[in-house]
Amino acid sequence: MPAVEVIRRPVANPGTVAPSPTPTASVTPRPTPRPTAPSPTSPTPSAGPTVSVTPRPTPRPTPSPSAPVAPSAPSVPEPATASAPRPIPTPVAPRPTPSPTVTPSSVAPRPAFSPSRAPGAGGPPGARPGGFARPRTPRPPPTNEQILALAAKEHVPARIAKGELEGKMKCRIWRKLHAEEAKRFDQVYALMGQNPGLSLADGFGVLQSGLTVAEFLARKERTQRKAAVKTARGEVDDSSISAFIQGLVEAKTEMAMVLGERTVLDTVTSVEPISFVLGRSGRQEKLQVVMMTRRSDWEQLAPHLEREPKLTQKPVNVARQPDKRPFSDPRPFLAHQGQSVRLTLRNGIQLVMPLRVVGRFDLLLGEDGHEVFVPLHALVRFSAEDSLEDSGDAPGENS
Repeated sequence: MPAVEVIRRPVANPGTVAPSPTPTASVTPRPTPRPTAPSPTSPTPSAGPTVSVTPRPTPRPTPSPSAPVAPSAPSVPEPATASAPRPIPTPVAPRPTPSPTVTPSSVAPRPAFSPSRAPGAGGPPGARPGGFARPRTPRPPPTNEQILALAAKEHVPARIAKGELEGKMKCRIWRKLHAEEAKRFDQVYALMGQNPGLSLADGFGVLQSGLTVAEFLARKERTQRKAAVKTARGEVDDSSISAFIQGLVEAKTEMAMVLGERTVLDTVTSVEPISFVLGRSGRQEKLQVVMMTRRSDWEQLAPHLEREPKLTQKPVNVARQPDKRPFSDPRPFLAHQGQSVRLTLRNGIQLVMPLRVVGRFDLLLGEDGHEVFVPLHALVRFSAEDSLEDSGDAPGENS
């Protein structure tokens, strides 16, 4: 009988990785030749020992797992007494598989929705598949009439009404979030309903001041007149009048300063914002001055002056507020420069002289070297001598 060799696989030690079975190519088993007994008819060999030849096992290459397995060729039977030993595979540690690294460049960008898609090509992301994209028509901007109408209807500020018309926060939501302010708007709109013509700003002014509507409107009118007077005075050059007064101060010229019921003869040493400082009489308030000229000119002018008896007996008081005076705006006098004018002063004196210079607060009349200084607050009536138009009763002179 042929000798049979048994090959056992080594047992893996604990803690080691068992080798994974290596795929091998299918090999057709080779038939093992068996010794045959000598036939009786065959001639008897010569005497001697019988020798059996065992072929040496030829190692065959083991195909790698990655290499393709070639089809097995028909094997040629070889005489052998035992099967060829198989090579023992060496255990290989499993190679770690690297996890894929995600970089910003490796992420494919999501295609943006194009508003110019053709109908039927699908809508924006999240829309119903197979739907048609509805183009949005731009909403026209709201007009001022629409804004004011909605604000008056909902009792809200104009900016909130405009926001609702533009598709933003609703007026009712604003009223819930700002209940205290909404209450004030309700009160103001109630005042506007009771007093036609009252604006929203005036309504808030009435509510905050605590005055009646009539009192508030009267105070507002006075404030507007004061602002108008201030603006009018700022549009007139006052350098010529200031140069005239400064020349009198430097020359120490004795002046005749006519007040309401008396005349003061003195020199002007300096000029303050609301008063003249005299050499002997001290400070004299400007509002009390009716006219001022040189003493020599006054002595020649006084006997020939015309006076209004009623005003001579009781001169008109000067209002402290410029907007309440008959004349506080110097601009109407600019058109009459170089012309002869008639002035009626508050103590009754009437002057008929050419108008030389118009300042912010004063007028300068007379000939060169014989000037007469007249403040605007001392005027009661004014008219151009050539037209004889009395402008003292015209209410538009102060505005």
